[in-house]
Amino acid sequence: MPLHLMLGLCLFVMFLVVFFFMLPGSSAESSRLEEVTRQARGVEGRPNSKVWSSGLNADFLARPFTVFRKFFSPEPDPTLVRRLMLAGYRKPAHADIFLGARLALPALLGVSVALIFKSNVLVFFMLALVLGFFAPDFWLSHAINKRRERIRLSLPDGLDMLSISMEAGLGLDQAIVRIGQEFRVSHPQLSEELLQINFEQRAGVQRIAAWKSFADRANIESVRSFVAMLIQTDRFGTPISKSLGNFSDALRLQRRQQAEEKAAKTTIKLVPPLVFFIFPAVGVVTVGPALILVMKNIGHLVQ
Repeated sequence: MPLHLMLGLCLFVMFLVVFFFMLPGSSAESSRLEEVTRQARGVEGRPNSKVWSSGLNADFLARPFTVFRKFFSPEPDPTLVRRLMLAGYRKPAHADIFLGARLALPALLGVSVALIFKSNVLVFFMLALVLGFFAPDFWLSHAINKRRERIRLSLPDGLDMLSISMEAGLGLDQAIVRIGQEFRVSHPQLSEELLQINFEQRAGVQRIAAWKSFADRANIESVRSFVAMLIQTDRFGTPISKSLGNFSDALRLQRRQQAEEKAAKTTIKLVPPLVFFIFPAVGVVTVGPALILVMKNIGHLVQ
């Protein structure tokens, strides 16, 4: 058996042994806490939801990675924690799971390549290690961009709902909680952020600080403008419902203009495939028979 194959198998077996021996058991206290808090989070009767999965299994899966990480650093990398927060993963265990994926995925891909390929194994083995190490970063960047886009698209609906709720007599904090509960299905990302604002305020954080934290987590220009508008209305006492309606209309107009801009760019983007793929095929079909006929006639004249 080749040396790199033996090393890959030993690394994979060692990882599995460490993982299974360090998995913690579920205590009675954690089970009771999960049962008490499940109804407050609105996940009663939905054991397959994302909240249940991230809340119940994150610490369970991250335990071996946490022990391994503490040999090198007492706390996770702040930059990685912030990137995971931008993707919607806020628990400290998520950083350890991500680091564990960086270690486990190259080992799995390396073993798979060593078992599948028979020639040039060393080249494919090194490529698999590099791909497995950087694949979690690519996934995290994609998750961050996807979450930002969904929050940006759902923000006008949330502002309309917030304006209607405040015109109906609710305060700003009560309207935020109401929208967070109503948007769980249609706009889950925005719902999580709004409920997080409510949780921070209940924990003693000031309203302006909670809104600024929301802007930092979303990291979108429209959200920053929205938070700046809320801070301005809160300081100067201007009617917030009318400001929300105007801001929502401005966001919808901006989204429409961006869609029109993308539609206008399609004409330019269609030029390369037309020139390199469609026009040559059309030319061969239309001009090809005529060229063949001309060549045959010229051949007869030459003879």
